[in-house]
Amino acid sequence: MEVREYPRLGETVSRRTLSNGLTVMVVHKPFHAKRYAFFATRYGGMDMRYQQDGQWKDTPAGIAHYLEHKMFDTQEGNALQELAKNGAVENAFTSGSMTAYYFESTEHFYDNLRILLSFVSIPWFTEESVAKEQGIIAQEIRMTEDDPEWQVYAGLMECLYRESPVRVPVAGTVESIRSITPQVLYDCHRAFYVPGNMVLVCVGDVEMDQVVHLAEEILPAEQGEEISRDYGAEEDTTPCCREKERSMEVSMPMFLGGYKCRPCAGGEELLRRSIIGDMACDVLFGDSSPLYARLYEEGAINGSLGGNFDIMPGASYLYVGGDARDPQRVFNEITAEALRLAEEGIDESFYQQIRRAAYGQAIRSLNSFENIAVSLAEGHFRGFDYYRLPEIFDSVTKADVEAFLREEITQEHAAISVIRPLGGEMEQDE
Repeated sequence: MEVREYPRLGETVSRRTLSNGLTVMVVHKPFHAKRYAFFATRYGGMDMRYQQDGQWKDTPAGIAHYLEHKMFDTQEGNALQELAKNGAVENAFTSGSMTAYYFESTEHFYDNLRILLSFVSIPWFTEESVAKEQGIIAQEIRMTEDDPEWQVYAGLMECLYRESPVRVPVAGTVESIRSITPQVLYDCHRAFYVPGNMVLVCVGDVEMDQVVHLAEEILPAEQGEEISRDYGAEEDTTPCCREKERSMEVSMPMFLGGYKCRPCAGGEELLRRSIIGDMACDVLFGDSSPLYARLYEEGAINGSLGGNFDIMPGASYLYVGGDARDPQRVFNEITAEALRLAEEGIDESFYQQIRRAAYGQAIRSLNSFENIAVSLAEGHFRGFDYYRLPEIFDSVTKADVEAFLREEITQEHAAISVIRPLGGEMEQDE
């Protein structure tokens, strides 16, 4: 077992890799009543094409999300009910690159951990239950079709990317999930729900020996095959199309503009680039930025403007959006401001203000047991130690942020998705 101390964060983390390949991390929080467990697999909505047993397999869009829903079913009943009996608050999620199951509790922690490890590692599907779930998930998908915020995001992904699975909704489509069968679910579970492809993070007053004992007792002894994934042909940084519009029931136009950035493979450079991208957002259009103040004063935006920088397998992009009477004008102003800042430089005092705020926000997020677990799991899957954030943050300079604005936030990389009120312009691609 390896024990790492992080003096700048005041944290201690124990790490151990079991003989079956599972990585276990315990973040020690003595004297806390709450304890938290997070069991995740490096398998998400983007992993639709993979190689196993020497053969490439294509699976339906939405399969990872569908499998997440069905994993709570057990031959004895439902794991959610068993966890609830023990006072646990549980949930799960599927992102583009990860599926995770987690709970928090103040009592019966190790009993609940046994339940978590068991239902995630032992699948049980029937034709009847899989068919029933199709109706439930189809209803969820139809709800997103009526959600302007989701549709404006989906439109942007379709603008930015030609082939990358990042443009495909994690839940799939009503049509794609119709082809999901128990056998397809079992096949995907056998490929990705193996110890060597998973991580278990526990936060709180937790004993590593007891966690390891349960993991070794319940989980398979073999780590499983290493699975190759196919995310499509490598794309350049030019968008598939520049603009997508549609009409929905909104009171004023809603937009999401994006910049297609260079992908990042992984390791500490990924965390460093994520910090740079997030700071570029704050400098460019954060609510304390000069551009935000000017657009708000002019009435061009209503206070809803915001965005983020995301890195996914084989893809990265910065997006910004909100409500605006003239979305294209606001987006053009953001692109022009990025060019100005890249050429003239960011004001030093403003940069230091943004830097302090960004660092403080990142550190404060680690007060949440959930954020700790998610960050450590993502870092494990992507090849970096998230608790080295202070040291990596120290390496970021104003010149790095200016270079990011100059190289990535350009008209050549830009596309915009717009939702207009019904009665306005109809859906179109350009």
